[in-house]
Formats: sequence, structure tokens, C-alpha cells
Amino acid sequence: MKGIILAGGLGTRLFPLTKITNKHLLPIYDQPMIYYPIQLLVEAGIRDITIVTGGNYAGDFLRLLGNGREFGLTHINYVYQEGEGGIAEALGLCEHFAGGQPIAVVLGDNILENTIAPAVYTYRKSGTGAKILLKEVTDPERFGVAVLNGDRVEKIIEKPQHPPTNLAVIGVYMYDSRVFDIISTLKPSGRGELEITDVNNQYINWGEMTYEIIDGWWTDAGTFDSLYRANRLVALKRNPELKEALR
Repeated sequence: MKGIILAGGLGTRLFPLTKITNKHLLPIYDQPMIYYPIQLLVEAGIRDITIVTGGNYAGDFLRLLGNGREFGLTHINYVYQEGEGGIAEALGLCEHFAGGQPIAVVLGDNILENTIAPAVYTYRKSGTGAKILLKEVTDPERFGVAVLNGDRVEKIIEKPQHPPTNLAVIGVYMYDSRVFDIISTLKPSGRGELEITDVNNQYINWGEMTYEIIDGWWTDAGTFDSLYRANRLVALKRNPELKEALR
């Protein structure tokens, strides 16, 4: 199984912090943001990773990460995404890298408290279809929201004004090789992007989408508030004695 980290975009919601660097190179406590998704995949046993980036600072990833040896990677590859065509477009650039193998995809600004290794293990055993990870949140209107029917995902609604559930689809996805066939058929949404929710809903239509609700905290880091939250959560995880100081 191969890993893909999507770290493109212009980070406009974090301007002016992103005026001179890529969002995913900003610090989360004591490490650059991009370290966290790499470590997440490595902990799950994935050693062959591609990072999709873009904008004016793509070369900074190479200067920071090099060949990935310090993370124990066998290979680290880099792909450049022009513009902001969406998550699904960025993923579609990795078809050659995937080489027909299943993939685990992580959005580069997602920070999790716990490992995804058990979810990756169960997906590897199934060997087909797709899997998403879900988390109950207080602001589901910011995310894709999953509607469940027993042990089945009924549908995913992208950023609903009136969310039917509080189960956010977090930025960790697992797919078989058919994901690239789906992407090739997508049309841009009203935002002018190829939406990952459309990819996930196709697997749902096929009856081949599974899910797990994660334990522990999760946050993205794409806004000032969530960037602060990510820093605070990681700081407290590393140093619980900081709890009083960070009240």
C-alpha cells in the first residue's frame, strides 16, 4: 500500500502567514505541519509516499524533507499541482505513482491524536473498495458530513448549511485503483474544483464504502482558529503539565 499526502493550495485563509511559505510548512508546536501526516502514514506501515504540493514554495518541501530517510521512508516523491483544482484533481496526479496498488491519502493539514494503523490494517485485509474515517464535531457545516444507515454509509453531503449529522469526514481516505477511473469522469463543482466528496459518493453508490469512527481528537489546521487548536492539542499531548498554563 502506498501513501499520498495532499499539500497543495495557496493557503489564502491563513494569509499573511502564507505570504512567504506554504501552509503545510507552518509550525504545529515543535514540528512543521507536514511532519504529522508523514508520521501518520509511517506508523501505519507505509514507507512509499508521494507529496502533492503547489504554489511558489514547492521547492521548500525538498529542502526540508530531502529523500525522507529520517522518517524511515523507502521513497519520497514530489508532484506539482498547478492552481487550485481541488483535492480530487491533486489525487488524480498520482495515478502513475500508485501503479495499481491501494492507497492511503491524507490531507496535509490534518492532525490526529492517535494512529490510523488499525484502520489501514482492516482496509488492507479487504483489499478493495474505499474507506473513510469519521469524527463527531461541533461545527459539521465546515466539512463533508456522513449520513449513516446502520453499518453502511448512505451518503456524504459537502459543507451542508443544515448538517443532518455531526459526523465529519476527516482528511484520511483509502482507495483501490478504481479511484483514478472515477476522478477521470468528474466535472468541476460550483467552486471550480474536482470534489473528493463526489469520489466518495461513487464508492457509496457501488456499495463499496466502509467507515470507522476514530478515537481521540482530530483537527485540521487550515484556519487561524484551527491552527491554534492544532498547536494547543499537540502541546498538551506532548506536555500534559502545560494544561494550567494554556487555560
